[in-house]
Amino acid sequence: MTVKTRFAPSPTGFLHVGGARTALYSWLCAKHTGGEFVLRIEDTDLERSTQEAIDAIIEGMEWLGLDWDEGPYYQTKRFDRYNEVVDQLLAEDKAYKCYAPKELLDEIREEQMAAGVKPRYDADHPKVVAANEAATEDSPFCIRFRNPKEGSVVFEDKIRGRIEIANSELDDLIIRRTDGSPTYNFCVVIDDWDMGITQVVRGEDHINNTPRQINIYKAIGAAVPEFAHCSMILGDDGAKLSKRHGAVSVMQYRDDGYLPQALLNYLVRLGWSHGDQEIFSLDEMIQLFNLESVSKSASAFNTDKLLWLNNHYIKTSEPDYVAKYLQWHLDAKEIDVSNGPAITDVIKLVGERCNTLIELAEQCRYFYQDFEEFEAGAAKKHLRPVAKEALELALSKAESIEEWNTENLHQLIADVCSELELGMGKVGMPLRVAVTGQGQSPSVDAVMDLIGKARVVSRIKQALEFIAQREAQ
Repeated sequence: MTVKTRFAPSPTGFLHVGGARTALYSWLCAKHTGGEFVLRIEDTDLERSTQEAIDAIIEGMEWLGLDWDEGPYYQTKRFDRYNEVVDQLLAEDKAYKCYAPKELLDEIREEQMAAGVKPRYDADHPKVVAANEAATEDSPFCIRFRNPKEGSVVFEDKIRGRIEIANSELDDLIIRRTDGSPTYNFCVVIDDWDMGITQVVRGEDHINNTPRQINIYKAIGAAVPEFAHCSMILGDDGAKLSKRHGAVSVMQYRDDGYLPQALLNYLVRLGWSHGDQEIFSLDEMIQLFNLESVSKSASAFNTDKLLWLNNHYIKTSEPDYVAKYLQWHLDAKEIDVSNGPAITDVIKLVGERCNTLIELAEQCRYFYQDFEEFEAGAAKKHLRPVAKEALELALSKAESIEEWNTENLHQLIADVCSELELGMGKVGMPLRVAVTGQGQSPSVDAVMDLIGKARVVSRIKQALEFIAQREAQ
């Protein structure tokens, strides 16, 4: 049997961290077995579903690289199919028309709560029976599924183990509303049946829906898929993850400078483990992932851990991969890398010290853009009259270098130190501030090599002018 999984978000908001983890787990289940992964947009909530949310979900999935084999399917385009099955259930007396108005049901629910009884729909309640008997052909009605009254629903959750719910706890849920639109719990079942879904991976908030859906699967003669319900994600303060923890759209993580591989690696470990291993390539995730190793306990989101992973991937990934996602940030900062060194060379040089792509983009700036001002603290400390002689000698030697490379630039700095009998810091630091505009950078000879001869010469002259103005004051 081919494993077929699905990710089925409701487009009432952006793709958030919890949804992204569910999508990843579902995707890995399919990839691990050579199966298929379906993307389905469950947009039956006509009032709250938006095209903006649909676009954001698809954009988030594409950015994460969670490609789908089928879809995206849209439930709103399948209403004819749902109604066909509703009519079939009506014909088989597995569903029925209910004429009881909402106001009456609200009244009964309040009476049940006042009596300390669990509020639920009761088809045999005298007031409901009376409403149905008094209905005419023109009376509005919904369609309810006739849930079994005896026995219980038992399923083996791949994460949580055996779950059993008595049918007496379940009421006859609405499968088609008064306005004629089908409902979520019903559409999900028909979709899974038609699409051949074998495994349903979703959040624990769906556990209460599962027994209701299993009864519908059985009523229409469909195979019941396996279920796996993931625990929720908490903030590092133990509260449910929310916007105040930064839990917004997955695309916010792009905007904040994270690589998709870092976020995927973080999410896969947010509830799943393979020994003590922390770093997983995508191929390793596919090879090693299984639902049985997913924890039943809630997971705590830790931004520091995510930052650590992001730094790891910026340092260790192929520069071409980093450059692909860095470009968005370079564009946002209006840094044009066409006039300067290869961006992959810059990434190799400065990436190690950056936790985010925002930091990396900013560290790239001085390789491509000249600056009119030096970092104030660095200039005050290192561009002083005492540095003038070293910078002048460095300028003279730089202008005379024929083969511009790191080795020759390293020798240039060493020669200036030797000829002026100065320590490396007395030469290297003023030179660093002169050519980068700031007090911190990777090895100054490697930086000068990438910046290029013309820019280095120009910037040293600019630094000498700065010192001269300082002397004049």
